[in-house]
Amino acid sequence: MASPARYAFAALIAANIVLAAGPWMVQLADVGPIAAGFWRLAIALPFLVWLAAVQMRGKPLPAWPLVGAVALGGLFFAADLGAWHEGILRTKLANATLFGNFASFIFALYGFVVLRALPRPLQLFALLLAAAGAALLLGRSYDVSPEHFIGDLLCIAAAIFYALYLIAVDRARRQLASWPVLAIATAAGALPILLAALAMGETVLPGDWTPLILLSIGSQLIGQGLLVFAMGHLPPLVVGVGLLTQPVVSAAIGWAVYRERLTLADGVGALLVCAALVLIRLPARGVATPAAPAQ
Repeated sequence: MASPARYAFAALIAANIVLAAGPWMVQLADVGPIAAGFWRLAIALPFLVWLAAVQMRGKPLPAWPLVGAVALGGLFFAADLGAWHEGILRTKLANATLFGNFASFIFALYGFVVLRALPRPLQLFALLLAAAGAALLLGRSYDVSPEHFIGDLLCIAAAIFYALYLIAVDRARRQLASWPVLAIATAAGALPILLAALAMGETVLPGDWTPLILLSIGSQLIGQGLLVFAMGHLPPLVVGVGLLTQPVVSAAIGWAVYRERLTLADGVGALLVCAALVLIRLPARGVATPAAPAQ
């Protein structure tokens, strides 16, 4: 039987393709942006608990310190959703996407700290290619102005929160399988983000459930499920660069759904991100990475 680790990179790419559609569903939802984050977690939670129970059947329950660490990661994830969804309303979408993707580079740098090693030349080149590609994809519509200042800060904060969530998941995946990690993190984040939505006076109950169901199943159940699985088998550097496929998919969604014009810079940016993904995989071949005790 083939090792599940063989499918980790494909799972990473598939996760980011699905996750890139999340902001589209948030825009379609008829609830507040933070409330949309709550429903993303709440609708997926029963399915995640069931999948976690199946995966943990016959195995000892995780130690409380580990559960607490994952729950803390869930709080960071809830803070990320709240800050980023609110930031989208206060700045340009390009700014929100650009600043939100800072998490990719923070997590990649965390990988070098964990390995206690400087990036190899090929790895550094791949990171630079990915950064250049993301800048080309988003730079033409990026705008710095005082009226966007608060929104930009919220999106930068969201990137930091998401990076902290990824670090918590990465550490937990060394001891715990993917579905229990995601179920604990989701459960920990659901109530705080609901309280934040109520405190902001947002509309919480939707008239149309379709965008929220698609958001929850796509982004939380499938997207985060595949991402958390992949993180048990891939180094943080590969995961960090893989996250930058989301701007590529976002540009494709904008072209297909909103008839947004794609330029030569968009095409070159997408090619640079793809090239970075190919290069970043080369050093990882044949290198063992920490895996969880169960898949």
